[in-house]
Amino acid sequence: MSAPAENPRWRRRPEGANWGEFGADDQIGRMNLVTPGKVLEGVREVRTGRTFSLSLPLDIPGGTALNANRLPPVLRPTLRQGRVNFNCLLNDGRPDVLSDDLAILHLQYSTQWDSLAHAGTRFDADGDGLPETRYYNGYSAADMRAPAGVEGCGIGPEAAPFASTSGAQALGIERLARTGVQGVAVMIDLQAHFGPGRTLVGYDGLRRMLDADGIEMRPGDMLCLHTGYAEALLDMRGQPDAAVLARTGAALDGHDERLLQWITDSGLAAIAADNLAVEEFPARRDDPCCSVLPLHQHCLVKLGIHLGELWRLTPLAKWLRVNGRHRFLLTAPPLDLPGAVGSPVTPVATV
Repeated sequence: MSAPAENPRWRRRPEGANWGEFGADDQIGRMNLVTPGKVLEGVREVRTGRTFSLSLPLDIPGGTALNANRLPPVLRPTLRQGRVNFNCLLNDGRPDVLSDDLAILHLQYSTQWDSLAHAGTRFDADGDGLPETRYYNGYSAADMRAPAGVEGCGIGPEAAPFASTSGAQALGIERLARTGVQGVAVMIDLQAHFGPGRTLVGYDGLRRMLDADGIEMRPGDMLCLHTGYAEALLDMRGQPDAAVLARTGAALDGHDERLLQWITDSGLAAIAADNLAVEEFPARRDDPCCSVLPLHQHCLVKLGIHLGELWRLTPLAKWLRVNGRHRFLLTAPPLDLPGAVGSPVTPVATV
């Protein structure tokens, strides 16, 4: 695919990418399609005023069985003048008692948004025959500040307590936070069609669901995929059984080219699912040349489509199905944490 205009960061873009189409320096991708008109469209879907929180408790899944690299949150009290700042008396004769705390938080442990800095790819962006690392819209590894080795990560007894050691200089989660993330969302209920077991869903299965439920995706819609995975995880009460969860809930087939083309053609602005990665992970293909997360590559890298994972969608999906609806107002801004590549989120659906 030819580039829409000359760009200083790349001479070539990946096949099927939209780089440059929202501007040479764009950092929010398809969220550009969530216009004031789309927000108003979402508001018009509010008929009862009922709200659904779509977040799991942030200490769920629990432990590290699902991802050894992401740890559950830790809460600790702060100190006030050398004293524990919990049930803390001011000690000046006044009746005030104060509590204050801090969190050690892995930002993508539970209900989350992935920023466009979360995934990149290696390909020949410069036309020199050699692969380079590129993220959405051609941003490079040089835009992702990180230490060269583990010793520079700031983890351990010698770490400076207030020093950040990594950060996305482009495409960080703050770019999504500052859009507001509010508009019309569409629920596709995979569990209702495929049941609670693990099913790999490609374009044909998706098309049958859309036709059966009379769902039409419109440009700027945000897509929610209900599989039942998060509800099964919540029922495990912080003791996740990875083997059972591997057999739970449908997942998109990221290697289905027609499915990826549908995502491109639909004009959808974001995708959120109640499972671990939206797509089947790891993808069921042994060829080492192929991406282990092809849908992440297509959405985050090529098209600038943010991905949400581990959202709690079951109560909302059941209500929508009982009431013959699939569209609703979604409000889901992440934390405005500059430089972060992901963020917890407490999405709210209003019907």
